[in-house]
Amino acid sequence: MAHKPNIVIILADDLGFSDIAPFGGEIDTPSLQRLADRGIRMSSYYVTPRCSPSRAALLTGHHPHSVGIGVLTTDNRPNGYAGSLTTEVPTLAELLHDRGYATGLFGKWHLASEFAVPSDTWPTRRGFDEFRGILPGASSYYQPPLTEGETRVPDEELPDDFYFTDDITASGTDFVRRHAGAEEPFFLFLTYTAPHWPLHAREEEIAKYRARFEEGWTTTRERRLTRLRQEGILPAVDHLPEQQPLPDWPEEDRAWQIERMAVYAAQVESLDRGVGSILDALESTGVADDTIVLFFSDNGGCAEELPAGESFFPPFTAPPTTLDGRPIPFGNDPSIMPGPVTSYQSYGKDWATVSNTPFRMWKRWVHEGGISTPFIASWPAGGIPTGGSVSHSLGHVTDIVPTVMDILGAPNPAEGESLLEAWRSPGSDDQDRTVCWEHVGNAAVRRGRYKLVREWGGPWELYDIAVDRIESNDLSAMKPDLAAELAAVYEQWAREHSVIPWQDVLDDHVARGIPARRAVG
Repeated sequence: MAHKPNIVIILADDLGFSDIAPFGGEIDTPSLQRLADRGIRMSSYYVTPRCSPSRAALLTGHHPHSVGIGVLTTDNRPNGYAGSLTTEVPTLAELLHDRGYATGLFGKWHLASEFAVPSDTWPTRRGFDEFRGILPGASSYYQPPLTEGETRVPDEELPDDFYFTDDITASGTDFVRRHAGAEEPFFLFLTYTAPHWPLHAREEEIAKYRARFEEGWTTTRERRLTRLRQEGILPAVDHLPEQQPLPDWPEEDRAWQIERMAVYAAQVESLDRGVGSILDALESTGVADDTIVLFFSDNGGCAEELPAGESFFPPFTAPPTTLDGRPIPFGNDPSIMPGPVTSYQSYGKDWATVSNTPFRMWKRWVHEGGISTPFIASWPAGGIPTGGSVSHSLGHVTDIVPTVMDILGAPNPAEGESLLEAWRSPGSDDQDRTVCWEHVGNAAVRRGRYKLVREWGGPWELYDIAVDRIESNDLSAMKPDLAAELAAVYEQWAREHSVIPWQDVLDDHVARGIPARRAVG
């Protein structure tokens, strides 16, 4: 009989590459450091550049375009993507459920185009025995559209001190304690919305970070790079990319800028406390050593600015008032400090650049800043060494399903590759594979050490990622044949995976009179 360890996957939302302590960050994340010390870290683990596509790839092992999630969860058929996860490909939860696992999802789903009426693409119909969380991509941390199973939790049932991150943690911890030691193994998928906007955190958790960020984004970024080198995560990167400089630290609105990052840091720390609660539950129930625990983010830090004024989001994403009727001003207004329920803001491009240190670009782009995530894997009983070693092997979000199936001795039903040996032998440096990306016209292909990448509407750029992970020295003019060869690889992949040219999507919207809308992801 195949061995069946417990499986815990913890997914952050819009967390940058260098935000947490095990990856050079100054935010207090002792639980993630504890997890890293119990396992290994990956320096070259990739996701997609947006929330829904990464979740689709994680749960199916297939590239997102081919399973219905080419952009987000808007149904743009017949000339666009379905916006819901296809039922023709099994999810990891379904695969594990069929093998006797108890399955629970707590947090954010964001894989269905319908949020109000239960459908075949809701989590409880895609292999999860239990679900408590939100179906859309984001909402208030204090008054989210909470759903349990397939039933909306009435707003009036939320306690006065409700905070979504803590609710996710409580549900996940309870799930572990109920299922640890049972005859059936368990799969826990903990999908935090932290630190995705809006910037919401408690005052007592924000306060200690104000002084920590007084020196501004440039100094913070430089110190992160130093620690990344010291940790052995990016030993070859000795400078920051000149193509993405940060402006001078402003005199005007400085307190507001500090507050934005202080709230963001408090959100990350609250997530870290949740990780600690899960680790404590695993240890106290005696199942920690034989439980696989994975931690990563769905994409890089988010550079989106929320313009002050009338919200362009539906009320379940951006509530116009508090539950007791107070107005919630929408957007990044420096006269309003973020954090409380009566605010709805984001931390913006410059702090997102810090979050993604030392990489270029952000969420939505397929330069390294959009698709690189901190990654931690722990499973002492399964041969993953402890001590926080760094694996430089290339990993991709489509690899989760194949890895789990490999562990269970089952055939690989997906496109990715098993990472088990890369975790068991973190000193290896296996980068010899080909991976492609596309999102809203931004495109890339990495084959071995070379990466071809472009912004939508711009030219292809070619980089030797082995020595230039920050994408600062474009080799396309020096190696035109290689650039052309990789472009052909990308085009073939795009055809095979039902990638719709982004201009065709835009033209279809214009033809049907669909106005431009900001999506949540």
